[in-house]
Amino acid sequence: MPALDALVTSRHRVVAVYTQPDRPAGRGQQLVMSPVKQRALQHNVAVEQPRTLRDPATVERLASLQPDVMVVVAYGLILPAAVLAIPRLGCLNIHASLLPRWRGAAPIQRAIEAGDARTGITIMQMDAGLDTGPMLLETTTSIEPTDTGATLHDRLAPLGAAALLETLDGLLDGSAKPRPQPEAGATYASKLRKDKALIDWTKPAAAIDRQVRAFNPWPVAETRWNGQQLRIWQAMALPGEAAEQPGTVLGGDGNGIRVATGEGVIALLRIQLAGRRAVSAAEFINAHRVDGAVLG
Repeated sequence: MPALDALVTSRHRVVAVYTQPDRPAGRGQQLVMSPVKQRALQHNVAVEQPRTLRDPATVERLASLQPDVMVVVAYGLILPAAVLAIPRLGCLNIHASLLPRWRGAAPIQRAIEAGDARTGITIMQMDAGLDTGPMLLETTTSIEPTDTGATLHDRLAPLGAAALLETLDGLLDGSAKPRPQPEAGATYASKLRKDKALIDWTKPAAAIDRQVRAFNPWPVAETRWNGQQLRIWQAMALPGEAAEQPGTVLGGDGNGIRVATGEGVIALLRIQLAGRRAVSAAEFINAHRVDGAVLG
């Protein structure tokens, strides 16, 4: 939402906001507006919610708005060539990585999971490929050892908004020059999936720590404890090695539940049983006996 907020309060005029159709949610399956739609309506901006962008009538409607530029942020639908060709200054995408590193759906999470030291925002001109278009502006930030998918997203969002406004000004005065992406170093950030959330305890503790942080807040890394799902919201790799089988609980106290891994030891700091609220390690230990258990 920072990008939309920045646009509507800038000197640029937002003629319409396109977002996904309202979806049923909750136990009553009532139709719920997307947060983007809610914010657009707060700003008194017209909202369009086509189910597809391939319908000729939808393309004609979009063209009738005569946009100078279109800005795309995690829209969720592929833009066909007919749509990409509408704005005279092209379609801009705010992509949360330093392209060509981490093209694709989950660049923030994959950067954390891979142990990248830095990431950033790339403002790119969209083409028919998957995040392959020419770059207009980059801004960088460090990935901190405690960053989660949520914290890194929240830090990148305002950076993306500021970079977008700078790019728009550059397009208007001619100072923004598109640069082709280098092919060297291109990687693909595959979409996150729930079935990939299960922790493999034979991996090093550092890798498991990165998985936990990357998958917070979704889909949340998990394991099995006494046949039950146990979600891991926060963990920390510890110095030292363990001779026990990976997944073995070595003990626990207020500082965490220590678990052997394929390389090193990891402390589980905040965890959640299915159907329960997330609790600290100390709270979990007070209610459950964990010593000697084997997770997974």
